[in-house]
Amino acid sequence: MPTSPVQPIDSPTPVPTDALEQPTDAPEHSSSRVDITEKPALAAGSGPAFLALLLILAFTAASTALIVLGLVAAGSGRPGAVLRIVAGSVGLLIALPLFGSFTIVVPGETSVRQFLGRYIGTVRHTGLVLVPPLTTGKRVSIKVHNFETNELKVNDLDGNPVNIAAIVVWQVADTARAVFAVEAYEEFIKAQAESALRHVATTHPYDEPGPGETSLRGGTDVVSAELAAEVAARVALAGLEIVEVRISSLAYAPEIAQAMLQRQQAGAVIAAREQIVEGAVTMVDQALKRLEADDIVTMDEERRAQMVSNLLVVLCSDQRTQPVVNTGSLYA
Repeated sequence: MPTSPVQPIDSPTPVPTDALEQPTDAPEHSSSRVDITEKPALAAGSGPAFLALLLILAFTAASTALIVLGLVAAGSGRPGAVLRIVAGSVGLLIALPLFGSFTIVVPGETSVRQFLGRYIGTVRHTGLVLVPPLTTGKRVSIKVHNFETNELKVNDLDGNPVNIAAIVVWQVADTARAVFAVEAYEEFIKAQAESALRHVATTHPYDEPGPGETSLRGGTDVVSAELAAEVAARVALAGLEIVEVRISSLAYAPEIAQAMLQRQQAGAVIAAREQIVEGAVTMVDQALKRLEADDIVTMDEERRAQMVSNLLVVLCSDQRTQPVVNTGSLYA
């Protein structure tokens, strides 16, 4: 059989790597946040609410009386029984849902109202409050809360591991954002506070700050203010207000605590030695000047140096020195 000539196969054109990694029609991800702000709900205070409650109770009693009269009339065969029963039943159907228009708000709490899933406002009146019917409410506390973060182990600016914790004082400022912007605002603020604490602790040294720096141990007020500002910025979208933030626990991590303690003790010893030497030199200088000024004794440079050496040994020694009385001549 005749065979057809084999056609050469063209090598595939290489596809650019950029075209594989970056598709032109890739969807863009946009962050969606609940854009909502607290607003006052349509509500009446205790006085109008109590008056409305009395009217609804009277209307309910009248509707019940109509039903009872209708049943009595139906039993005796008098006309108008059905009309009375229907009118009373309609009155009860209208009155019973109206009892859901009353709510009680205690001091330190609010009621976030919704109508068929739509936010209609927040009730901040206390006591018996009249709200629109067929609405549901969620109680949100506006009292001042506080909590202490877990003791976190982080590295400071110098890379030393430290254990740090803080106390955060906060309250709800915008009830609408607290309810609808985040899932659980109490857990949200705890997580954000610990995140902010980690960030602030890594931007400051524990001790011995350099020029223009603030240490965690020496600048507690400055660090606390910086931490409060950062936590407030993180939880603003949840409608929370930061009252105060304070560092409650601060120490080196256990694995380096002993070494850092020895370093601090060595620094304290050096500083004490410097002060002792400075005082001893001053005393020796004053003694020599007094001896020469009063012309008590005249010494050459060698005897002068020997006297200075002896005085410095006596004044700077750690142990109590034993004096030696020279009964002979200094130049013997």
